[in-house]
Amino acid sequence: MDRAERFLALAGRLRTDHAAVGLALAGRAGARLAAVLGMSISRSTVLRLVKALPEPEVPTPRVVGVDEYATRKGRHYDTVLVDVETRRPIDLLPDREASSLAAWLARRPGIEVVCRDRAPFFARRHCRGTPASQVADRWHLWHNLGEAAERAVARHRQCLRVLVPDREAKAEPPAPPEEKAGSPWRSERFANRVRARHATVHALLEAGRSRRSIGRQLRMTHRTVKSLADAAKPEDLFRGQWQHNRTSVLDEYKPYLDERWDEGCTNAWKLWEEIVPLGYRGSYGRVCAYLREKRTSPRPVTAQPPAPRVVTRWILSRPETLTKIEQLRLKAVLANCPELGALTGHVRSFAHMLTERQGERLPQWLDAVRQDDLPSLHTLAAGIDRDRDAVIAGLTLPWNSGVVEGHVNRIKMLKRQMLGRAGFDLLRKRVLLAP
Repeated sequence: MDRAERFLALAGRLRTDHAAVGLALAGRAGARLAAVLGMSISRSTVLRLVKALPEPEVPTPRVVGVDEYATRKGRHYDTVLVDVETRRPIDLLPDREASSLAAWLARRPGIEVVCRDRAPFFARRHCRGTPASQVADRWHLWHNLGEAAERAVARHRQCLRVLVPDREAKAEPPAPPEEKAGSPWRSERFANRVRARHATVHALLEAGRSRRSIGRQLRMTHRTVKSLADAAKPEDLFRGQWQHNRTSVLDEYKPYLDERWDEGCTNAWKLWEEIVPLGYRGSYGRVCAYLREKRTSPRPVTAQPPAPRVVTRWILSRPETLTKIEQLRLKAVLANCPELGALTGHVRSFAHMLTERQGERLPQWLDAVRQDDLPSLHTLAAGIDRDRDAVIAGLTLPWNSGVVEGHVNRIKMLKRQMLGRAGFDLLRKRVLLAP
């Protein structure tokens, strides 16, 4: 081999190495690594080498997963397609239109199954007209059911007060507290700031200024100006992250502590030892602090009813995974509210249908849901009915779009690597060719 042939062979290997570095790290980081390895190159040249790589030859897959990802969140979205069996991306589309996906599927008649989430643009008739059968992802179905269940629980939040015993009758009526413009914070610093901003905004409104001009002058967002303007008095705005109403690991055990306190047991160590077998995983100090507050506070300190999201978690969880006290509290809620009892039955029936792959039972489940007064589940049932074939397939077949979600996360990482340089063509090359 003469000198010219050796140079061409070396140059070819160098181009391959530079392209591999560019696929892994993009331009700027790739150029820095290449300089460390003794093969200096500019970042623009690295990107040109990546763009010049040939298109990968991908055989027609049998099962395809499809999902969208944001190039500009809320404005522009593209589509990624993944071979579910090999777990490799096979193509990217420059939009998320159903017609583009239908045309892509029509050019590949060998595709038998399309896994997708329940986004409406992939469920439109353009995609349903292709010979491939569509499969709705099971995780998204469960997520939709969880959101509907939380709305149902929030609608019956008054029923959750059964978990907080009424001690009004037991206690002697306290002396009427002095009326004062107090705040829920330990420090008056935040309260005084809210009062000052509230007064300033209302003074400007009385002077005839618009909310937009007030926001520009005070450098506030439209949402902040609106909340200050809509509040009749500053005390209406006393809420936020500095309040003493954050959730705690002790919250679900406070009703038990309150009950034992009323029975005369005020020893913090003894009460801590009693709730540990019930599932409490917090410290003794939390229990001691709660009882100390009960002793020293001029007003009664009792547990608050659980948030709707907490009760929703109890309903969505397997019963055997709940602690003893969670099981008892959930049982009390369901006994007090027939609607939430019916909701729990529907959720567990759907969970059994999902885990056991019994999609043929979906029509009976939808009919049962419509028999109860649960508007949020009715809305969910109407959406499932419009996409019934794909949902039944998702509850029956073993395929899902989990691998697609992983590639969407990877695409976000690649976009951040190429901030300002991640055009569609370059991004597509890196997604399809990177190992």
